[in-house]
Amino acid sequence: MTWPEGWVSEEVSAQAQNAAVHRQRAVKNDAEGNPLVVMELTMTTVESGHQVNLQGVLLEMRKSVQKDFAQSGYQSVCNRIHPASLSRLTAVETTCTITENGRHVLSQTLVAAVDGDKAYVLSYAGQAQAYKESEAEISAARNSLKL
Repeated sequence: MTWPEGWVSEEVSAQAQNAAVHRQRAVKNDAEGNPLVVMELTMTTVESGHQVNLQGVLLEMRKSVQKDFAQSGYQSVCNRIHPASLSRLTAVETTCTITENGRHVLSQTLVAAVDGDKAYVLSYAGQAQAYKESEAEISAARNSLKL
């Protein structure tokens, strides 16, 4: 993945339940070093013969995001899970708007795709204004994906 210029990136790999998990993350920080927007690409090896229900996976991820924000006192509304693309792959996507006392504070997008024995999730989230201002950088990074 080609990360936007000026974003700080790292790669993390782990073993989880007999599946190799590779995660790349990039963060756009403000002048003081505080995170404004975070993008993560996760690739998980899928067990041979296992059929991944992308819609179901994304729905569970969305529920988890909403539950986490609710526990922190935020409200969230997510759009309907809809078809999208990730690199050359058919994907599903949803975007959540997170508010606090009616004020839009964060946005998060989740995109999931499967290719043979690999499942991919691209997640990007950030402070409302930074997310909006970073849309072109996010799109460029997403379009640069070679899966």
